[in-house]
Amino acid sequence: MIGYYILIGAILVLSLYVSNKLKSKFKKYSKIQLQNGMTGAEIARKMLKDHHIHDVQVISTPGQLTDHYHPNKKTVNLSESVYNQRNAAAAAVAAHEVGHAVQHAKAYSWLEMRSQLVPVVSVASKWSQWVIFGGLILMSMVSVGVGQTVLLLGIIMFGLGTLFSFITLPVEYDASNRALAWLKDHNVVNPDEYKMSEDSLKWAARTYVVAAIGSLATLLYFLSIYLGRD
Repeated sequence: MIGYYILIGAILVLSLYVSNKLKSKFKKYSKIQLQNGMTGAEIARKMLKDHHIHDVQVISTPGQLTDHYHPNKKTVNLSESVYNQRNAAAAAVAAHEVGHAVQHAKAYSWLEMRSQLVPVVSVASKWSQWVIFGGLILMSMVSVGVGQTVLLLGIIMFGLGTLFSFITLPVEYDASNRALAWLKDHNVVNPDEYKMSEDSLKWAARTYVVAAIGSLATLLYFLSIYLGRD
């Protein structure tokens, strides 16, 4: 128990470090204007055009770091700080989100797998911990056998979320690689701007790595409780 709390505490500290580092990187690079003067929206549309993707819209969405690609609606959603801005950070984010659109157009297997899991994971993630805690209560107050069954069900549900976190990793890294390759090959950014874009996406990807590790650690903890009780 103590070991688990120490591990989760360490992961939380690491998560805060990576998150703050990401924000500081974007703040720093947002102050450096692109030499070509293009906005994030213009970069996104150009990348879509260069990949011969004509059925995806680029739209603005409220908030910060709310950028995402919506495969069902076929929209690249860029936050206001990316959509209208003309800096290295905006270029990196815009190209990254279009990278997901390129994955979709090319039927990238990891993206398809993740998309298929979304409906199940959205339900499982919402209820998994409630089911797990319910199983623990039943084990201590009603019936060990029934409680174990409920606990195992909750662990399986939580495990789907963990699986989703790890499937997300190759999806995110591949989108960044596609973005950086396009930015470089099409001379959208100069060498200095490229380094800034690369650094921005590197720290963004690390947030997903930390989240996946945290989810795995929690899953193993719940599993150890189940095996210990069995």
